[in-house]
Amino acid sequence: MLNATMIVASLLASGAGAAPPADATGTVSLTVYSSADPSGFDPRQFLEQARAGYGAMAGVPGFGLVRETRAMDMPNGVGQLAFTDVAAFIDPTTVSFNDLTEPGTAVLDQRFEFDLVSSEKLLERYVDRPISAMVDMQGGPLKVSGTLLAARGGVLVIQRDGGIDMVPQASSAITLSELPGGLRTRPTLLWNVNSPKGGRHQVRMGYQTGGLTWRSDYNITLNAANTKADMSAWVTLLNVCGRSFEKASLKLIAGDVQRVQPMNYGRGGAPMMAKAMMADSSEAGGFQEKTFGEYHLYTLPRPIDLPESSSEQVALFPSVSSIPVEKLLVYEGAAMAWGGGGQPIDGREFGQVGNTKVDIYVRLVNDKASNLGMPLPAGKMRVFQRDEADGSLEFIGEDVIKHTPRDEKVLIRLGSSFDVVGERTQSDFKIDRARRTITESFKIEIRNRKDTPVTVLVREPLYRWSNWQITTSSLPFEKINSGTAQFTVDAAPNAVQTLTYTVQYTW
Repeated sequence: MLNATMIVASLLASGAGAAPPADATGTVSLTVYSSADPSGFDPRQFLEQARAGYGAMAGVPGFGLVRETRAMDMPNGVGQLAFTDVAAFIDPTTVSFNDLTEPGTAVLDQRFEFDLVSSEKLLERYVDRPISAMVDMQGGPLKVSGTLLAARGGVLVIQRDGGIDMVPQASSAITLSELPGGLRTRPTLLWNVNSPKGGRHQVRMGYQTGGLTWRSDYNITLNAANTKADMSAWVTLLNVCGRSFEKASLKLIAGDVQRVQPMNYGRGGAPMMAKAMMADSSEAGGFQEKTFGEYHLYTLPRPIDLPESSSEQVALFPSVSSIPVEKLLVYEGAAMAWGGGGQPIDGREFGQVGNTKVDIYVRLVNDKASNLGMPLPAGKMRVFQRDEADGSLEFIGEDVIKHTPRDEKVLIRLGSSFDVVGERTQSDFKIDRARRTITESFKIEIRNRKDTPVTVLVREPLYRWSNWQITTSSLPFEKINSGTAQFTVDAAPNAVQTLTYTVQYTW
């Protein structure tokens, strides 16, 4: 079994010491992990933050592993090597380095420079240096030259011969003589290396970075009889890591991968504990899947472009048709009750307030017999149904599923029925403390206002104490767990069906 540390280390170091392929120069491989909550994660909020210049990486629920091969000019002996255009949210402590041309090359130390050029930083670095500003005045442009004393609050303070001018920055064209030291146009890793041989070398490096994540979405279309469904699935990839990836090989890891989560995030941004999700294999453009320890590794069999500050949709697997489904109506009329701290819940009032809504579910089985049988990553399932009058698809509900292995059931809650109503009434309540018993009776009505018959599953939580038995019931029941009984109620069109039962608790 591989743990998370072994997986990350093996992915970063994959191919170390191997001879580079003929077209290795410039190749990028990307593995993306995600801890996104499908119910609330929206990539658009992070894109808006990135485009507004705010810290987009903060709070991005995921991270990525980047592996890249480049041809670089290696010094002979000790020298410096600059690896430019790395992700702005790189974790420098995760960097791996392999000289594929000369394995004896060693990195002595490294430094990550991410202080990128901007107008504010340029002016900060030019304090006490000569500067020229062409100021837009009512009478025409006015050139002001001198030594920059300060640049704050949108005002340039320039000392010239004979006085000090305060110039509005917004209405000035500023000229600087050179780029100050210490500023970079792109995030850069600087290595001090010692190589036995200089010249053009193939260098492979890898690192982890924040600002990358993904989520899965499913679209399900039910037929008119609610017996079959078609399904399509998408992966949405979010990239706000501070660099673009062109023609990258993309992988996804499926499973709950544990990572150490620090209390605070620095510039490098160690990501949150990851829940990497998965995709299915296909010859028609989907992801190719294989087992990877206790996880699943999914590879997109074609290169992909992921521009900075963008989201990209990729087919998770080809559309699947004619999936057998079952529509369920479920009534859970009892209000939530909490345990009595080691004692039975003996208050009469706990049985008197209930719910009237009957919930709608769609259930399917993720197996080959249902045309599925593929691992389904956690995600949001949106359900549609076609209006036969005009052929349009109408949205009828959505739910979130957890990671679902093959051969498991999928239950999707759509909402509450409009025309089927439930009512739960406590008809009797007795407590005999001497005999340590509670006897409680209920009447449950299922009112069907539809023109077609319906079947409703009535679930009753028997929560007052762990030792219980149903002594009388007007309909058969099934004990589905230690604290729940389920009744099947068939209601005719435009009719009311009544269920009554009595339960006795002893302690």
